[in-house]
Amino acid sequence: MVSGSGICAKRVVVDARHHMLGRLASILAKELLNGQKVVVVRCEEICLSGGLVRQKMKYLRFLRKRMNTKPSHGPIHFRAPAKILWRTIRGSVVNLVYLCVSAYVSLFVCLLERCPVADYVDILLERYPVADYVGIDGMIPHKTKRGAAALARLKVYEGVPPPYDKMKRMVIPDALKVLRLQAGHKYCLLGKLSSEVGWNHYETIKELEVKRKERAQVAYERKKQLTKLRLKAEKAAEEKLGPQLEIIAPIKY
Repeated sequence: MVSGSGICAKRVVVDARHHMLGRLASILAKELLNGQKVVVVRCEEICLSGGLVRQKMKYLRFLRKRMNTKPSHGPIHFRAPAKILWRTIRGSVVNLVYLCVSAYVSLFVCLLERCPVADYVDILLERYPVADYVGIDGMIPHKTKRGAAALARLKVYEGVPPPYDKMKRMVIPDALKVLRLQAGHKYCLLGKLSSEVGWNHYETIKELEVKRKERAQVAYERKKQLTKLRLKAEKAAEEKLGPQLEIIAPIKY
């Protein structure tokens, strides 16, 4: 999307349909840090590897992470697909700090009880699975001015709201499910997962998408007719011009 110069004022609209969540987020994060403005639409059709039941259980484990004394301080558990993508790009450092503190506490307990180091490692992995902490550093340093400016360049939506429904939409081949996920591997849609864990607008978005596609089909048929009439008019003009075409050919008529 951008050459790496960090200078690009054009806004790129990305159609997130059938893109892998992690791969899409990492590529978008890099482009945002390089200065690219990005709009992501159809976030409800982003794919996650693994079946729906597996992903739902993983999200329910995430819901249990809260601040004991004041849960409103975080972590915030977003349900909407667009906000889940946004949080994936932004990331969080809270869990990493928690993991480090927990590791030191577990090591101190093992030393007091004179447990072998191997037992300490087993206890640590049992209490704090590594899979729950992969990528928790985040993809954007959002607490710095540079990271905050990068996040400000990002817009995420469910469906395709105006005016982006009339703009050219791009895909990211490096993140497409059909190119990156093994054939036959289980996957689920982010919108379906969100509807299972508390997002209540999945059906509404699907209805709006049906209406948008109907409008787009009408516009496409009209465009085809206009193109056909234009070609017919150009052919008629060429027949009338006849030998004069050779005269105006040097000016690339």
